[in-house]
Amino acid sequence: MYRQTDTPPPEPTRLGELKRLPRPLYGHRETLPNRAIPRRHRHPWAQLSYAARGVVEVATPEARFIAPPDRAVWIPPGRLHGVRCSRDSEIRSLYLDPVACDLEWPDCHVLEVQPLLRELIRAFGELPVLYDLEGADNRLAQVLLDRLRAAPRVPLMLPWPRDPRLARLCQRIQARPDAPHRLSEHARRLGVAERTLSRAFRAQTGLRFRRWRQRCRLFAALPRLEAGERVTDVALACGYESLSAFIAAFREEFGRTPGELVHRAPL
Repeated sequence: MYRQTDTPPPEPTRLGELKRLPRPLYGHRETLPNRAIPRRHRHPWAQLSYAARGVVEVATPEARFIAPPDRAVWIPPGRLHGVRCSRDSEIRSLYLDPVACDLEWPDCHVLEVQPLLRELIRAFGELPVLYDLEGADNRLAQVLLDRLRAAPRVPLMLPWPRDPRLARLCQRIQARPDAPHRLSEHARRLGVAERTLSRAFRAQTGLRFRRWRQRCRLFAALPRLEAGERVTDVALACGYESLSAFIAAFREEFGRTPGELVHRAPL
């Protein structure tokens, strides 16, 4: 399928023009624009959605996945998803034939992009789209794939309920992470008992309501922190009454302080 003797197809200018990937690992900083596509879509190849600057969010029917610059989201072939990014982001996504690349991961998840992998992604983005499969460019691609296979997974995932009423509730919380509404208030709005809503929420998401809301608030904080906003301002904007409470929740969720997790990766 990818023999060097094959006549190479003309280089496309848009990802939607591709019928198949001309190389097992594909992606280019200039020739192939890597734009965020919030509209839900799917494609027959795998994708590694990575922002060298900013924060990228991938939304599937099952969950929301978020990645600051030292993280990336793996999207398997055929998975319905949308991609959003924070303002002034620089996306350098990769597109892969998972069989040819020996990366047949069936589920969406977030990976840690360690410094070597980050530099390999950056270097790969400078190669021609139709790089030489017999030369040094392909050897660089193989090293990149090797480091990608070894990348640790990290739990930057917000499970999403399938029930339409719960999904609308979650959308309201996501849109206003600073809102102080308790579960009892949401239950009154939906006309159900608080205990009934609590059980349904946990059954649909695997998390208690308070834990889900906390994770949602912290996810909302990441783009603000990456944009350079003051930690105190971010804490208040995301519904925390004190800086210490925000930092404690952040450390509990991510195992690090805001300053340790979010930073600007060099371009």
